[in-house]
Amino acid sequence: MNGYYAIAIDGPSGAGKSSMAKELAKRFNFIYVDTGAIYRTLGLAALRENIDRKSGEECMKLLPTLEISMGYNDAGEQRMYLNGEDVSGEIRQPEVSVAASDVSSHGDVRKFLLEMQRKMARENNVIMDGRDIGTVVLPDAELKIFLTADDTARADRRLRELEAKGVETSFEDVLKDIRYRDEQDSTRAAAPLKKAEDAVLVDSSELDFNATLDLLCSIVLERLFISEEK
Repeated sequence: MNGYYAIAIDGPSGAGKSSMAKELAKRFNFIYVDTGAIYRTLGLAALRENIDRKSGEECMKLLPTLEISMGYNDAGEQRMYLNGEDVSGEIRQPEVSVAASDVSSHGDVRKFLLEMQRKMARENNVIMDGRDIGTVVLPDAELKIFLTADDTARADRRLRELEAKGVETSFEDVLKDIRYRDEQDSTRAAAPLKKAEDAVLVDSSELDFNATLDLLCSIVLERLFISEEK
């Protein structure tokens, strides 16, 4: 034990991991680390440079030319920077989501970015979400949660999020992207998406935002015996 708590939230694309992790971080005064945003930033760079994202060699050549960093604004929101540019909004575009899935499938790429993630957990109470947090990044996390929902429910939620941000797309396209990412993430050789053996499974297909949040809060309180910030 390093004196800090780590909560790992894994699950498929569109399961609500980021939204839930952000709210839990506020409730329990933890640092929120969106690991997917790191890969999205790399995916954006790959798109801009028009490299072959299926090639691990090409992705590794790109990495040393980039400065990827994260910070937090006054509201405690995580911001992602690519070579000094705040790309926090741009990395949420659907095409960047697909690019992120491509580049994150390479084992060498994941190893390169692993230390950035673990360093945050060594120095803070963190809630980290992704696809391999409980299995690879933080295998000794004090609490692991696998958050999922059926693909149509996830597509509907993601579509509403994108529409709220002014992104024009269709349900069919979002569902296609989610199914692509599900296949890519669960079958990749490097750190595939899967539930850690000791993770708590939460299926939110039939739950709304508040009901899911209440359930996760109760799990944190039960497993870690800490009180919410008043």
